[in-house]
Amino acid sequence: MEKVVARENMRAALKQVEENKGAGGIDGVQVDELRDLLREVWPQVREQLLQGTYQPKPVRRVEIPKPGGGTRLLGIPTVLDRLIQQALLQVLTPIFDPTFSEASYGFRPGRRAHDAVRVARRYVEAGYDWVVDMDIEKFFDRVNHDILMARVARKVKDKRVLKLIRRFLQAGVMLGGVVVRTEEGTPQGGPLSPLLANIYLDDLDKELEKRGHKFVRYADDCNIYVRSRRAAERVMQSIRDFLQKRLKLKVNEEKSSVDRPWKLKYLGFSMYKSKERILIRLAPQTTQRIKNKIREFTSRSKPVSMADRIRRINAYLGGWLGYFALAETPSVFQNLDEWLRRRLRMCLWKQWKRVRTRYRELRALGLPERVVHQLANARKGPWRMAHGPMNRVLGITYWEAQGLMSLTARYQSIRQAW
Repeated sequence: MEKVVARENMRAALKQVEENKGAGGIDGVQVDELRDLLREVWPQVREQLLQGTYQPKPVRRVEIPKPGGGTRLLGIPTVLDRLIQQALLQVLTPIFDPTFSEASYGFRPGRRAHDAVRVARRYVEAGYDWVVDMDIEKFFDRVNHDILMARVARKVKDKRVLKLIRRFLQAGVMLGGVVVRTEEGTPQGGPLSPLLANIYLDDLDKELEKRGHKFVRYADDCNIYVRSRRAAERVMQSIRDFLQKRLKLKVNEEKSSVDRPWKLKYLGFSMYKSKERILIRLAPQTTQRIKNKIREFTSRSKPVSMADRIRRINAYLGGWLGYFALAETPSVFQNLDEWLRRRLRMCLWKQWKRVRTRYRELRALGLPERVVHQLANARKGPWRMAHGPMNRVLGITYWEAQGLMSLTARYQSIRQAW
């Protein structure tokens, strides 16, 4: 605990919490107010931590929609509790992380989802082209506190730290002004949760390693690669039993399956065969999701200026592409580019709904009067107009001048940098 509350460790934790930003907890204190709060309360809080008497506040429950439907429950701690969790994380990570499996990629220093996808591709290339895609049902809500604390206590002997972690786990949730006690689970939303999840699932990793399996795990998302359907079904059954008996976890039967890698999604990606090579592609669900997001930005019913639409689209797609540029499918990004420009042309045509407005705007583009007259008096709907003549008038050059980011150009730039 002395290491946790050490000045340098706390300064690093404060910097990280401020960089992460995020919403406030049940006390309403925001991240930008944390420094002022610490000036008032830190001496008492530090003393409570060293004495082992600090009591975290309940988390604020937030539901966010899952991409595949349903909701994910987040527990947002107060900013002070987030700071303490971050300080704990910085001390505990060097203790636990070196002992984790090489096949574990989620929320670990120097590792990312791309590494897991690339390793998965190597297994498929080596002939392990049947996948046990295992989804743990409500993992973060079902973690058994006693099992987890026993795993933590294997390497942490300071009883003040163990007591503090258990108090974080059992701090409860504020629902409708009433604190509801939590008997199991580790709430997603706090800095400590990912490390605790990796500690809990390390038993699964060690079991799979002991059996000699090829696998990758990212948090609670685990794929095991074998050579035949029969072997995959056998592994699915035995690992299901292991999870239920050893870790008190339940497999989500609806989301878990045995199939070929090109029919499954992993971390937003899938695979495909091309001339005996295994390549990475966007999963169909990922493509559908980005199209739905673009539809939101380009809704004709939203009275938003074109400059504002483009600014929002660029901001979103820049981050999205930074992750999904791993896909080896340039044509998909080119098709998305074309479809996005058509959506924007549709919005623009809708804004030019009056004939005289169309005359003015089309003339400003420098078009011949005959073409201006023909387009301005067209009776086709916005979507059809966006595909036909307007495609030539408002092409790539026009949108580049408006500042629209080209997915294709950005994709190629990222790939070259890699």
